[in-house]
Amino acid sequence: MNESKTTRMHKAEAPRKLNFAVIVCSSSRYEELKAKGRVEDPSGELITNVLETRGHKVVYKTIVPDNSAMIRIELKRIISEKEIDVAIFCGGTGISPSDVTIETVKPLLEKTLPGFGEIFRWLSYQEIGSAAILSRALAGTAEGKAIFCIPGSPHAVKLCVEKLILPEAAHIVKHAREMP
Repeated sequence: MNESKTTRMHKAEAPRKLNFAVIVCSSSRYEELKAKGRVEDPSGELITNVLETRGHKVVYKTIVPDNSAMIRIELKRIISEKEIDVAIFCGGTGISPSDVTIETVKPLLEKTLPGFGEIFRWLSYQEIGSAAILSRALAGTAEGKAIFCIPGSPHAVKLCVEKLILPEAAHIVKHAREMP
């Protein structure tokens, strides 16, 4: 892909290393964690590994149930935390009644980036076909931070983090922090 000169310049001015928060939204993983004190979290671990391999830090990580109030509490905590640059909410983006991540996060965003979901679905379509229309993803900004809501499957996580979030997160943060 050929980036414009302006895009290259903006990315050069963007922060090199970012601090991330990873919030896994999954009632089943949350209940297992409460019951056993530990849980296998392949998607959360994949996000952390990819980010840290690329030189970024995961400074906050948690698992919450598919519950609007708890997701909202986490987003507000992240927005108020100066150390965090980017938040990734993983899971709860499907179309079942319990999938409330996008509906909870979207009203708290100052700006949304519709292209994130559009390109994610286009890339997914190339790999999984028409089932990609069931995939929902959201990106935006709040209080100078980049916020992403992505599906919870490891395949979707890898696609979102490697092809969309990592190439643009610093660029998004740079613009989100510009003074009016």
